[in-house]
Amino acid sequence: MSAESAQTAFGSTKEPVSGEVYERPQAPSESTDMDDLEPSEFNVENIERIYRKLDWRIIPAFWVLYFMCSAIRSNVGLAQTMNANSGHDLADVLHLNPHQISTGLALFYVCYVVFDLPSNLVMTRLSPHVWLSRIVISVGLIGTCMTAMKAAWSFYLLRLLLGIVEAGLWPGMTYYLTLFYPPSRIGKRIGQYFTAAQVSAAVVGLVSAGFQEMDGVQGYVGFQWMFLVYGIITIALGFAQLWWLPDRPVAPGASAPERHWMLRCLPQSRPALTGRDSMIHYHDMKRVYHNSKWTWGDLLHVFMDWRLWPLLVMYFGVVGVGIGVQLYANLIIKAINPSLNGVDLSLLTAPIWIMDLIAILIVTPFSDRFHRHRALFFSIPVLLQILGLLLTSYAGTDENPWPRYGGLLIVGFGLGPTVPITMTWTAEIFQPRHGEVGVAAASAVVSGWGNLGSILTTYALYSGWKSDYEAPGRQKYRKSNLVMVGILIASILAAVLMEVLLRVVDRRSRYTGQEGDNDGVDGAACREIQQRGLQGLGSGVRRWFRRDKTDCE
Repeated sequence: MSAESAQTAFGSTKEPVSGEVYERPQAPSESTDMDDLEPSEFNVENIERIYRKLDWRIIPAFWVLYFMCSAIRSNVGLAQTMNANSGHDLADVLHLNPHQISTGLALFYVCYVVFDLPSNLVMTRLSPHVWLSRIVISVGLIGTCMTAMKAAWSFYLLRLLLGIVEAGLWPGMTYYLTLFYPPSRIGKRIGQYFTAAQVSAAVVGLVSAGFQEMDGVQGYVGFQWMFLVYGIITIALGFAQLWWLPDRPVAPGASAPERHWMLRCLPQSRPALTGRDSMIHYHDMKRVYHNSKWTWGDLLHVFMDWRLWPLLVMYFGVVGVGIGVQLYANLIIKAINPSLNGVDLSLLTAPIWIMDLIAILIVTPFSDRFHRHRALFFSIPVLLQILGLLLTSYAGTDENPWPRYGGLLIVGFGLGPTVPITMTWTAEIFQPRHGEVGVAAASAVVSGWGNLGSILTTYALYSGWKSDYEAPGRQKYRKSNLVMVGILIASILAAVLMEVLLRVVDRRSRYTGQEGDNDGVDGAACREIQQRGLQGLGSGVRRWFRRDKTDCE
């Protein structure tokens, strides 16, 4: 690999283009500091220690901010049934019919689809941690304003604004991770902070029972208290991220980049790594991360890459089902047992997301260890979702409807790992081929345009499908469930197609984009090719799965 092509997130050897927000530092020559490093410092244990240090700095912060943003985004689903017996639910207070609620829910995703890509491209030019903090603060402000909703127009307006300001959060977090981790390591990390959405859905459902007890306090109904509290907390946490999250790393020995004048009034965050740790991390990442000053032509090449479109279909199905279940779980459970009250519904929603969380923690680490088989780790959970939806539609009897609720729990378990695996596979494929703009653009397109599935499930299904929500007895919402089965089948077919094309049509390596053997590949790039498998899981496992001594260590 030539020196010119070894561009990294830590700096670029190219001259800055005119009009860029700040000039990235020149990468220093590798003849001084790097030569001081001992070969023993690049052993597996030390590399793992450095990435764990990054984990403690980044993942908890991501978890907290994603928890709060997920709560504000999904609280509307809970508000539909909170204090319904006293006429203080969302529909009664704002005088909304089911179709108007579906329209408001869908408006968020319309803006999310439109603004995801521009937001991520801006992040590549600006300070990434500042842009992420801006998103979180804005979400908190809009969430607080939702306390004042009085009619359909204000509901529509605030859902539109929420979609605009939150666009870029999810793909931006994926892009941010690739600045610090090689692609084969990010699946588990994405899964770790994605659990915030599941914990949020579970906890918010439980906490909403408490907010319902506050109904009428100071003249606010229960769901208004919920929006107010979550909004204020989110604003405070957004400002805290300015101090905590590290900015993009720079090469060891390079001077800090000059900040744009608009950013100079903001606090300077501490670097993620210093001293020898930063040098080892730089060396480990330099062959994996390809960073250069992208042009509009580079962006066009990303859109022309056939690998983008199967990933988009995969995401379309799983995120559509995920959002549909998240926003309408209360209504589905209510249809299963109409005698349940709002508190019961909130409590029964939580286990769905606990199952989701368990699946993430189990599956995503193994999908990283066997990262050449992403399609398999994606497809099996999707099959579980299909099984769960069929059980929810057809299982049980009028006397014993609870097997249908069991189907929802299976859906929750299947949902967990699918979104993180899709985003990880996107970064894994596009980062080596297209560099920084490839990750930013592809993750935004997959996440943003894939949310057309969310528009489908929120606007056209459940409360948006009159003949479905007015269907009698066990047939209620059955049509919507079957439509979601259909889009999940499309997701599986897209994953299989991607795997076949990568193995048969695209004969170059999926991860390095290089022909032939792996000569000259070291550091993290070496581990991109060689799967970790079950190695390193414990002394008992190591006795059966001995580590092969390779240049990766």
